[in-house]
Amino acid sequence: MPSEDHKRGVNRTNPDRWKADIAQSVDMYNDWFMKFAPSAYRETRVETTKRVELTLTKTANLTRVGVALLRREPGILPALRMSTCPPLAVDRLIGLAGVSKNLVGRMEEGAVPQRMDPALLERDLTKIGSIIQRMADPDIFVWLGRGAPATEPEIHRAATIVADRLCGAVANPIIRNAQEKRQLAAIKAWLEARGYHALPPKVKFNAMQPGTFSFRLNVPVKLEGLTATINIPIDTVVMPNRAKARDLPLLIEAKSAGDFTNVNKRRKEEAAKMSQLRVTYGPKVRFILFLCGYFNTGYLGYEAAERIDWVWEHRIHDLAKFGL
Repeated sequence: MPSEDHKRGVNRTNPDRWKADIAQSVDMYNDWFMKFAPSAYRETRVETTKRVELTLTKTANLTRVGVALLRREPGILPALRMSTCPPLAVDRLIGLAGVSKNLVGRMEEGAVPQRMDPALLERDLTKIGSIIQRMADPDIFVWLGRGAPATEPEIHRAATIVADRLCGAVANPIIRNAQEKRQLAAIKAWLEARGYHALPPKVKFNAMQPGTFSFRLNVPVKLEGLTATINIPIDTVVMPNRAKARDLPLLIEAKSAGDFTNVNKRRKEEAAKMSQLRVTYGPKVRFILFLCGYFNTGYLGYEAAERIDWVWEHRIHDLAKFGL
């Protein structure tokens, strides 16, 4: 039975908490990642983070990206490209700034063209610095635009995020699958501590009894305009202890992300599932997300607009507010 909290919205209707939750979620993901990742990769990531922190120091925490610095330290350009929203590919930076392809290519290698006209070099470096500062990601560099300076934890967190982008951590399926397994284990432990019992994955969606749950359950849905149904997999399906006859179970989709960029590519997946579920089961269907990692305000705002709520893994007890 849905609680009053769920009817009002648990997290989607509290945008004033989003940025603080994002920071905690990033920290939780990073803590897990550092313990899980292979040592060779971890060492690379740690060294990359240190280099990004040094870049932030040189740019006064991304508030001054000037010509003199770019001429003296051209090798910081890859980190600067990964500091924007969205991160900029080499060709995209060239197009946006309207600068020489040769200049950017040489900077990526840690140098500037020796024979380039000094006036043209200064002009193009000014353009590059302007683009970087204009597009600096406010979800990463949270101190930009506010009165208070950056704190050490904020600087380290920002450097870690940029290092993740540089290292391409999110492409590793082993890490992604391990994170999902860990998330489902956290949900299982939370439910069992409250008297819930696991069912086999082949149980029928509409035959679950109160106080039960199942993982990776196929839920039949109708396609709009068609009479046939298809099955869509749901990570966790829970029938609340206090459920009444004809109540629908709570559907939970576990989501983790190691980079802010990729979540914006994936956010439509959840909206599509919610649309199919509403077409089939009506407005009373309850579908929420279980989030850990890099989910920015753009992602959260999109899901909230689709009336999809969520629980942060670092505050897993919010599950109780959904009637569990």
